[in-house]
Amino acid sequence: MNFFDIILFPFRWIVSAVLWVFHELFTAIGLDPAWGFTWVLSIVGLTLVMRTLTIPLFLKQIKSMRGMQELQPEMAKLQAKYKGKKDQLSRQAMAEEQMALYKEHGSNPFAACLPIIVQMPVFFALFQVLRSVPKAAENNESIHVLAPNLVHQFNDSTIFGAPLFSTLMEPGSGNHAATITLALIMIVAMSATQFITQRQLTARNMSDSAKESPMYRQQQMMLYLFPLIFAIGGINFPLGVLIYWTVSNLWSMGQQWWVIRNNPTKGSQAERELNERRAAKGLPPVGMTKQQHEEKLAEQRERAAAGQRQQPVSKKRQRQQTKKNNG
Repeated sequence: MNFFDIILFPFRWIVSAVLWVFHELFTAIGLDPAWGFTWVLSIVGLTLVMRTLTIPLFLKQIKSMRGMQELQPEMAKLQAKYKGKKDQLSRQAMAEEQMALYKEHGSNPFAACLPIIVQMPVFFALFQVLRSVPKAAENNESIHVLAPNLVHQFNDSTIFGAPLFSTLMEPGSGNHAATITLALIMIVAMSATQFITQRQLTARNMSDSAKESPMYRQQQMMLYLFPLIFAIGGINFPLGVLIYWTVSNLWSMGQQWWVIRNNPTKGSQAERELNERRAAKGLPPVGMTKQQHEEKLAEQRERAAAGQRQQPVSKKRQRQQTKKNNG
């Protein structure tokens, strides 16, 4: 084994174990052990386990991204301060001040990638497990926890005639037309869900000031770059891996939708929508008590009334008013 295989060995064992657990569970409730959709559901189960385990990282990601948005005005000032200074000391000083800002706001520029980074070993482990199924079945071998009989069932199972280990570029021994069609559908679904997931953050959960920052422009680039990368790479992904990543993206969409709807970033479009829903229910805006909200409304009414009383009147209007009073 090479170094990459050595690193992935424990993850391949875990992937095979989780697939075995869910396959046994679905078989116990009456599903055909050799049915392709029994194995599809096992892959979905693996996905849900992984996404459940990464919920703390997702919450950390949200917190860090909000911190990054809040410090954008200060980052802009820092960049203006060191603009044009290319010497080593200035660069080092700027880096140190940036790190101090990150620490102060509790943010980390790498935290946004944590959920994806943590999933990558499982992603590649599943990739290797699926690609090894035909050879293991031919040699009557096990794949870690999956015994030879399960490997044979896995190898023989299909969805609409397409084996789960087949790819767009290598349709395998199944129905080639079905494999290519399913692979194309899954690649589009995987890329589309990746795009929608990223767009939720930039379109609805960023403040107006954050949308004017360089970070927003970078996120807009990534909005189109990530789905493109997955679409290109997807032509070599087994159908089982495409199912895993699409289900993972759907989880991310739902998870983000719930967080954005109920706990949006301050000053974002999502916060305004939440406050509108709260106002319709007679509730104060987010972060304010009912008493504070009523005091603020009273203050606004007083200012509006004072503004109306102090509104300048033209000389012609004054003469007309005087005549009216004397008349």
